[in-house]
Amino acid sequence: MASPPHLLTLADLSVKQLKSTLTHAAYLKRVSLPILQPRPHPAHTVFPPKTLQDKTIALLFSKRSTRTRLSAESAAHLLGGHPMFLSGADIQLGVNESLRDSARVIGGLVDGIFARVGDHSEIETLAAHSPVPVLNALSSLWHPTQILADMLTLLEHLPTPKPLPTAPISSTSPGHTVPPEALLGELPPQLDFDVFKDLTIAWLGDSTNVLHDMLVTYPRLGANVKVAVPKAYPCPGEVWDRVHELGCEKRIDWSSDPLQAVRDADIVVTDTWVSMGQEAEKAARLKAFAGYQITEALCKAGGAAEDWKFLHCLPRKPDEVDDDVFYGKRSLVWEEAENRKWTIMALFESMFGHWKLTPED
Repeated sequence: MASPPHLLTLADLSVKQLKSTLTHAAYLKRVSLPILQPRPHPAHTVFPPKTLQDKTIALLFSKRSTRTRLSAESAAHLLGGHPMFLSGADIQLGVNESLRDSARVIGGLVDGIFARVGDHSEIETLAAHSPVPVLNALSSLWHPTQILADMLTLLEHLPTPKPLPTAPISSTSPGHTVPPEALLGELPPQLDFDVFKDLTIAWLGDSTNVLHDMLVTYPRLGANVKVAVPKAYPCPGEVWDRVHELGCEKRIDWSSDPLQAVRDADIVVTDTWVSMGQEAEKAARLKAFAGYQITEALCKAGGAAEDWKFLHCLPRKPDEVDDDVFYGKRSLVWEEAENRKWTIMALFESMFGHWKLTPED
């Protein structure tokens, strides 16, 4: 029997696989949105593929979740599958039973595992011993599904370097052919990955799992990542190992200066300064991150691009970004949150439905 595909970080995907996943996510979004509208559907309506029909997907969440859980459950339903949510109160990984044994037992009863864990070693153990595919919903080191959603959002909202032809739906998704009569109205253009070339993305705040997947992804698509993190909160060595392994360090500028980070920035990104489990450190963290709050004034003083945009994985606290930016015209946070669903849906279909890491495999 073939080994199941696992995805723990975007560092595990080639550039071709990244593009394939995002293209397929855009396709699934395109065919899913019309059927979710409260109106009758024409006879020739295109529906999402029911790749997960009669399949059960275990959602193992050691931590609370809003966007990730809702995205995963709704994505699985659209693909015809049954998501089974198991919280820390339902199953304590590694407590009453070893992680190794839990991986074998759970993997023998379901068709895929989407796990939101604490320490990254937990997801590694699940993947090492599960007989079905394991997808990292979040770990201490990596957050791959978040960065895929961020990338899809940028592909949708950044101006493309050149005019693009309108793409037939059938060409946007490998393996899915749509009859001509189903092509209703104006279709979205093909994704233009050239928008990432020489794009400058600034990160201000803690060295979190979101930043880590940014570091191993954006540089490979030609973007520059400029980081401002207090010296007391360095990036883990395991992450830098993957950065160097992929040759991404050439397009990363790391400092502790927020003004330096936002200089020429097209996109400004942050995350909460106090994550779940760090509540005891709150006072020290707020002191350490003073001066890192994203505001119009800071970005103007640092020389960000005139039309810079803002991203945040949520949930947001006012400490890291003020209301003017978060709720203002620069913010893409709501579109970003919605795109969690479509990128997770693309991974569910390829990994749990076809036992392929991406549609290209």
